[in-house]
Amino acid sequence: MSIEQLIAHYGLAALFVGAAVEGETVVVAGGLAAHQGLLPLAGAMVATGLGSFAADQAWFAFGRRFRDHRWVKQAQAKPAFAKAMGWLERWPVGFIFAFRFIYGFRTVSPIAIGTTKVPAKTFVIVNAISAAVWAVIFTGIGYLFGNAFEKMIGKVKPHLPWLIGGLVLLGLIIAGVHWWRSRAQKA
Repeated sequence: MSIEQLIAHYGLAALFVGAAVEGETVVVAGGLAAHQGLLPLAGAMVATGLGSFAADQAWFAFGRRFRDHRWVKQAQAKPAFAKAMGWLERWPVGFIFAFRFIYGFRTVSPIAIGTTKVPAKTFVIVNAISAAVWAVIFTGIGYLFGNAFEKMIGKVKPHLPWLIGGLVLLGLIIAGVHWWRSRAQKA
């Protein structure tokens, strides 16, 4: 099933889960579904905002509760974690608001914030505001540019198997190079 079919079949629940798990692609698709009249725009915005908020709260709680767990230690070893911590130290509220808009920081940031002394109340309030703004922006993009997305999808659809195959191949090549480099660094 495509994202559009999942959203059409499961509606706002699919948007809630999709925003929690994947992010912008699902939220824009939700705006597109609202543009097509499959879902109410306000409902799509609320469902995606709540899904994103819930996921970030769960990651924050995970970081807070399990800061000494090996999974959190693995996250701490990533460069994005260190960068997130640096930004958090300089601009705590600004970073809590902005992390979901920064590519590559959406999951690691709430875990990082959870390992700090940032009050849970502060995180809840700023996270809720940020999730609402994020949901309105990305759902709005899907809604406002719905006609352009539909035309683009129509042009791309006949070539979709080749595009997917090419992306999978590219992903495998990148993963192979990354694996090879990591083995070379360990040696």
